[in-house]
This record gives sequence, C-alpha cells and structure tokens, in this order.
Amino acid sequence: MQADLDRALAAVNRVIVDKSEVVELAFSALLAGGHLLIEDLPGVGKTTLAQALSLILGGSWQRVQFTNDMLPADILGVSVFRRDDEQFEFRPGPVFANVVLADEINRATPRTQSALLEAMAEGQVTVDGQTHRLPQPFFVIATQNPLDMAGTYPLPDSQLDRFLLRTAIGYPAPAEERRLLIEPDRRQLLTELNAELDGARVMELIQRAASLHVAEPVIDYIQALIQATRAHAGLRAGLSPRAALALIRTARANALVRGQTFCLPENVKLIFPALAGHRLQPLPESGLSSTDVVEEIIDVTPVP
Repeated sequence: MQADLDRALAAVNRVIVDKSEVVELAFSALLAGGHLLIEDLPGVGKTTLAQALSLILGGSWQRVQFTNDMLPADILGVSVFRRDDEQFEFRPGPVFANVVLADEINRATPRTQSALLEAMAEGQVTVDGQTHRLPQPFFVIATQNPLDMAGTYPLPDSQLDRFLLRTAIGYPAPAEERRLLIEPDRRQLLTELNAELDGARVMELIQRAASLHVAEPVIDYIQALIQATRAHAGLRAGLSPRAALALIRTARANALVRGQTFCLPENVKLIFPALAGHRLQPLPESGLSSTDVVEEIIDVTPVP
C-alpha cells in the first residue's frame, strides 16, 4: 500500500515540477478525509495540479468550471418529472464523483458556492427534501483566483472552513521553469498518467492514517499552537476545537505520506500554515495578514 502511495506522489511530481511540498500537502488533505483549496495567480499550475490528482486517484471525477451565472442545481442535480409514470426522477449533478475539481470557485456567487457546504461537510446532498449519499472517497479540489482580480466573490467563512487545507503554488525556480520550456507540454504529460490508486485503497489509507500514533509531546505542541491563536492580540478569534482536531488528523496523514509509522512535530509544523491561514481573521488595526500571524506563532512556539 505504501508503494502505491509513493508511486502516486512521484507521478504527480513529474507533472508539477519544483512543488513537492504542495503535492505533499494535497495528498495529506486527501488522506485526512478533507478537501483542498489552491489559491494563486492564473497560469501557475493550479488546474494542472488538480487534474493530475484526479487522474492519479482513479475512480470517477468531474470538473466544474464556476461562473457567475451558475446555479446550485448545476452542481447538485435536479429532479425531473417523468410523464410516463407521473413521478419525479433525480438526475445527479457533477458533485456525484469521487474527485470534484471546482475550478475558479470564487467566480460563482455565494449562493452557488453554498451548494457545496453539505456535500463537503457530510458527504451527502439534499435536493427537494430527499437526501442522496455521495460516493466515497469524496475529495473536492478547488482553485481560486486572488480576490483583487475582476469578477471574483470572497468565499464565506463557512465555505472556507470546509477546506481542510489552503495552499499556493507560486512561481517555479528558474532552473525548473526552464524544464517547462524544453520538456513536453504538461497537457501531454497528463494524458500519460495512470491511476495508481483507487477508491478502496484510498479509504484504506485514510483509515491507516487515522490510526498512526501521536505521542503526548506532539499533542502538547498542537495545543500550544491552538492556544497561541486564541491569545494573539491581532486576531478576531482563535482556532476552534474543530480546527485542532483537523490539525492532528492532517498531521497523521502527512506522516503517512512521508512513510512514517508515527507522527512527529515536523508534520504538525508543516501542516499548520496551510490549515490555519484561511481560518484566522486579523483585526484591521493590527496591520497584519494571517500569514504574518501564523509565521509569528510558529516562531515563538517551542517545538518539542
């Protein structure tokens, strides 16, 4: 099972050059049973990373291009009246897949964004009073353009909280960017990807990650980080107990991604910025960004 996971990581890293930490975070979100938000400028590889993850995981997958005229039914599905037997028939939308790529999610209105809330939190959707279970595993990979770009809507706090991790890709190093110029097009490399995992193996890996041992000093470190957010004078509010549970769950998943048999403080330290950054709201008068606050907390919190 670990060999399958290692092959999947290597395959995605062949497509996404010089971004092994971002790929590692993406797999950590998957194996923690969460969802991933990729926020960056257009053209740096957000959609390519999401497509590579979708292809490597096997199972069913759907891509949804979010636009400002999209309706919730375009994502969830609709009930259609059948005249022959005078009954309504539910026709599932693209959310009914193992991997859903929500491309440029913040180009849709908040009403449409909210269509994913129940799906991401509970693995089900409710349409016309009927509840429909989603396939397992269910993994949403969303891309988002910076909010200062035209035609974007900010994700509400409830939607942001549904994403376990938020990460950015950034520009490649000059040497790695040269590889992009001389190697085959990334779209061609995507067509060469094989499914190294399937739904059953992903679910087994999720269960294995949840069972990894976490020592008391690591739990102390997690609590110290969480308490530091609650005591910080520049924040509206600190991280919730749900965020603390998400941190330990994702740190376990990261340990499995790295081939470890137990969780280390280094796993927590790597995960914390991607988990906390989009959940914290600095006070305007503080002059700080959430990134500044997270870096400060990591610097001042002793590592066991």
